[in-house]
Amino acid sequence: MSELQAPSSERIKHFVLDTNVLLHNPAAIFMFADNEVIIPFPVIEELDKFKKQNDDVGRNAREVIRHLDRLRTRGKLTEGVDWNGNGGHIRVDFSTDDRPKALAEDSPDNRIISVAWKLHQAGTRTIFITKDINCRLKSDALGLHTEDFEAQKVDADTLYSGHVSLAVPGKVIDMLYEEKQIGLDELSPHLFETDAEGKTVPITLFANQFVQLRNALDDSHTGLARLLGETEHLIPVVGPRKPVYGIMARNLQQTMALDLLLDDDVKLVTLLGTAGTGKTLLAIAAGMVKVFTEQRYDKLLVARPIMPMGRDIGYLPGDKDEKLSAWMQPIFDNLSYLMSTRGAGSMHAESHSAEQRTKALMDSGQLVLEPLTYIRGRSIPHQFMIVDEAQNLTPHEVKTIVSRVGEGTKIVLTGDILQIDNPYLDSSSNGLSYMVDKLKGQAIVGHMTLARSERSELASLAAERL
Repeated sequence: MSELQAPSSERIKHFVLDTNVLLHNPAAIFMFADNEVIIPFPVIEELDKFKKQNDDVGRNAREVIRHLDRLRTRGKLTEGVDWNGNGGHIRVDFSTDDRPKALAEDSPDNRIISVAWKLHQAGTRTIFITKDINCRLKSDALGLHTEDFEAQKVDADTLYSGHVSLAVPGKVIDMLYEEKQIGLDELSPHLFETDAEGKTVPITLFANQFVQLRNALDDSHTGLARLLGETEHLIPVVGPRKPVYGIMARNLQQTMALDLLLDDDVKLVTLLGTAGTGKTLLAIAAGMVKVFTEQRYDKLLVARPIMPMGRDIGYLPGDKDEKLSAWMQPIFDNLSYLMSTRGAGSMHAESHSAEQRTKALMDSGQLVLEPLTYIRGRSIPHQFMIVDEAQNLTPHEVKTIVSRVGEGTKIVLTGDILQIDNPYLDSSSNGLSYMVDKLKGQAIVGHMTLARSERSELASLAAERL
């Protein structure tokens, strides 16, 4: 946001932070340059409640409290502590002044908004920062300048898709397949597109981006290439010549996704797509080939965040293993399909059922299914790791997970940014979108957005119309 930039000769801005901002990113208190950050006392009380949780929210709450404790040793938080030596202050507001009638009900949200309202009434340049939409509506109704925390937001409407289509002369396509590569300079004269306003704008290609080449004079003459990381060359992409653990790509985007998943030089792959596009199935199939067939990695680790669409996992019957089994059922469904006679052919024919084959792999330690709660603190070397439903993670959580990756590990993150169950995330602020935007162009990173549903005709209809 523009507010995150250091002020020039203008008056200092006063940013009042809601609890959810700090739980979203504990470093948020240091992201407002040379302005004044105000932490209302009710936020401290809420952090105290959250700190007891044994999850990422609890850890974030404890980290914020530690930040404030360190600042306390440098001065009085009630008066404001200069944290960067350049005028940036962090202050805890303990005032309990009367609230406006609209906020008469005694609730943490109302008391937090009241701190911003009081500063605004005193004539200071006050901006209330919250990720709670209802709080933004209430504070805006009071005439407060209110914003979402946008330091880690991206434009979901223009998010990098991982591929681009170009109209080129037929000789360029022929050269790609005859010479098994093509220089970026050969495409330069054609790297242009028409924007929404009808203007011609240049196209920038990123490492591991796919280019669909089509003959400008013959629509049936096409080609597919990928720009190799840290090179000026594109190589032809033909897709796997045999099934990948029993499945074949059903469309061009799945072909491109499999190309990234099966390339050992691409260490991080992100797959976006709506329900039924095959992102999770493709990732698991590629992982099974790499671990069980090629033995390129020691284990296949599949993890999901515990973010239920309905009831929380604690209300499910049974012990921990039984609860997690229910929560990981979508993964079991994909594994069962791949392990079935239809999915894997004669593989593991000595087993009697897909469930028995899956259990045998889990008992051997080659296949590990876990909730993300148990991933933090671990080092994960020489594994093919899949993080499903990654759209429910914050940018801070995604960073934490990827930073656990050890030597020789490949990590794949899949998700649908249009189906987010985390109440404080949206298509622009979730960790998966943030990672796609910030890591595009890196030599060891690849991305593909899958748009076509292949689950069934009914699933395609529901994804498109509902």
